[in-house]
Amino acid sequence: MRNIYLSCVLLIMSCTHSKPVFNGSFEAFDKKTQMPSGWLFGFNTDQQKAYRIQVDSFVRQNMRFSISIEKIGNDADFYALDYSINKIFDGDQVTLSGFIKTQDVESGYAGLWMRFNESPVKLYAFENMKNHGIRGTKDWQEVSITLPYDAAKVKSMHFGGLLVGDGKAWFDNMKILINDKPIGEVQLKSIKSKKADLDTSFRYSSGINNIALDEQQKTNLVLAGQFWAFLKYHHPSIAAGELNWDAELFKLLSNVLGAKNNQTLSIALESFLDKLPTPKACTKCDALTRDKYELKPDYGSLFNTGIVNESLRNKLTYVLHNRNTDDGYYLRIANNGNPEFSSENAYLSMNYPDAGYRLLSLFRFWGMINYYFPYRNVIGEDWNAVLSSSLVDFVQAKSDMDYSLACLKLIARIKDTHANIFGFNKALNQFKGKYAAPFQAQFIEQKLVITALHTDTLNVKKMLKVGDIITKIGDVDLDKLVKKFLPLTAGSNYETQLRDLPAEFLLRSNADKVKLTIKRGTRAMEYITPMGNLNYAYKDPFYDRAVPYKIMKENIGYIFPGKYKNIMLPEIKKHFKNVKGMIIDMRCYPNEFMPFTFGAFLKSEQSPFVKFTVGSPSFPGAFRFVKPIDNGGITYSNNSSIDQFLGRVIVIVNSTTQSQAEYTTMAFQSSKNVKVLGSTTAGADGDVSSIVLPGGVITRISGLGVFYPDGRPTQRLGVKIDYKVYPTINGITSGKDELLDKAKELLIKGW
Repeated sequence: MRNIYLSCVLLIMSCTHSKPVFNGSFEAFDKKTQMPSGWLFGFNTDQQKAYRIQVDSFVRQNMRFSISIEKIGNDADFYALDYSINKIFDGDQVTLSGFIKTQDVESGYAGLWMRFNESPVKLYAFENMKNHGIRGTKDWQEVSITLPYDAAKVKSMHFGGLLVGDGKAWFDNMKILINDKPIGEVQLKSIKSKKADLDTSFRYSSGINNIALDEQQKTNLVLAGQFWAFLKYHHPSIAAGELNWDAELFKLLSNVLGAKNNQTLSIALESFLDKLPTPKACTKCDALTRDKYELKPDYGSLFNTGIVNESLRNKLTYVLHNRNTDDGYYLRIANNGNPEFSSENAYLSMNYPDAGYRLLSLFRFWGMINYYFPYRNVIGEDWNAVLSSSLVDFVQAKSDMDYSLACLKLIARIKDTHANIFGFNKALNQFKGKYAAPFQAQFIEQKLVITALHTDTLNVKKMLKVGDIITKIGDVDLDKLVKKFLPLTAGSNYETQLRDLPAEFLLRSNADKVKLTIKRGTRAMEYITPMGNLNYAYKDPFYDRAVPYKIMKENIGYIFPGKYKNIMLPEIKKHFKNVKGMIIDMRCYPNEFMPFTFGAFLKSEQSPFVKFTVGSPSFPGAFRFVKPIDNGGITYSNNSSIDQFLGRVIVIVNSTTQSQAEYTTMAFQSSKNVKVLGSTTAGADGDVSSIVLPGGVITRISGLGVFYPDGRPTQRLGVKIDYKVYPTINGITSGKDELLDKAKELLIKGW
């Protein structure tokens, strides 16, 4: 069900004052489509291939029609009906009810679903009956789901029915209640719109279709992007929502693109700036600037005397010294310190944005990174140079695929494993391939090695073996394929890029059969592998066979955080009372938050384990350290010290140890009894901040800087490792878990 979150179908629209009529009984029809009006049927073409949707006048619960969903293919594993409402209501609770009938629903379930969004990339509440859906063959029965609602936060609501897996389901007589009243009877809430929301100019087109790039034009656009981003996060009128800053970019570009030299460029930028309101004097801005910061702003060429004339530099300096200092329309800081990029328009109808909107995408992302990415200084290259070198990809993108790849390439350049393109992106999926190989392969000793076989269909298990090395895919050497796809693979470090390359690119194809060249020992052979469902790409046998905790035969306790729950801790304490040591296998993503609960079990006294850097709208581009966070001790465990684990502990890590797994490892290793064993982790810690770009391109970044208490960074480097251990091809071939074996060996020896 991971795809149900797709926010690429969510469009925030301006509120009107007419009360909505919910077509929940499917009786009103659209004249053009001849389907029930107001409904979106399926989120993508894969769903439409895998499921048949029909208006049924024979099987119905109420009135004349129902809607049925029937599984007919394998291109998708669920199908959803979606009815969106973008109005604001008085109320604090919303209920969706409806009738469902099912036939042969065995592998999944049928149910209702609701999703409320604060923005195209920020979820407020979600329910899809995953844990209580209807299965089997059942006659009509009424079901309902309820979610909390906050008129001050929710901007869009989505309602519908879905079928997960096989079989057939009918839906009818759906109703929406707000505080137990039918939605048509509920008073709309009056909310004063910002001027930025009311400006709909350029909503469908920037009016800029083609740009001829020469050296002067590159200079024009780089400076325009830096200028536009600087004002976006500094000028008080823009922070107040007085201007639709996307639309203003297109006005700016219409003059900038005509600049013949740096002098006329400065004149064009200054003329634009002169039309903005003059900021009021800021009495605290200079003092804020003088504070101590770990990372300071970079303004690119804006104050470069060789490009920008003195008059414009002086006016930009005035804005800098009299800037906005609070949360604003386009940026606010959440309670946890993360930047929230609010009010950004997704422009979902633009699968292939025009040249102006493609520049908006580049400038929007560049500005967010320049002013609110805590790791701007460790991406490995000058971020201003990235703006310049990315122009060609965005300006010359000839299709939706070119545009999506330009976005992905740009996103990958920030070297953050949290960053990627998320949700359903049709063009990107077409580029990667609609099929996946029926086996798992990982890079071991710099070779692509088969590590698990998912199926024996068409003799896959008979012909391939764990430990086989893939040297060619098609007729292309693997090294060439790695070089081709590496710039498109988002990752904080090389190890994490290699982790993701097989599932994202190398082992995907639009062909249903792919030729592989395999090396087994000294023998080379060719094999035509059948390709299968994309689920193969993300199947993880290691996770599937893991258990939350156990005692191994060496009398060593074993914890797998990916399936652990904090409610298990009392039992673990009892079972692990007399073990020789403990292994925590962090080659997974923790199922629950453990730093303070399980951390108190491992650590008898409180001490710091992490500190953060955070940004602020008061000084965009600057990041400062905040107070370190402690864990350990009976304060967190609410138990006496007798319950604490006093033995030795080893935490196993590798490139799959990411984000919360890295944070949890840091918490545990702050105990003197804990050592860390394994290989480089994903190097992406800190809660994520979501970003949306034109065309509904959704990405994320690490929004907080995460450091050890002594100031050692974790971004790109990963966690501290006491014992570097890597798996080997021989170990994989013989079925060994060499990291686990080494951990047991160290515990038995007492380190």
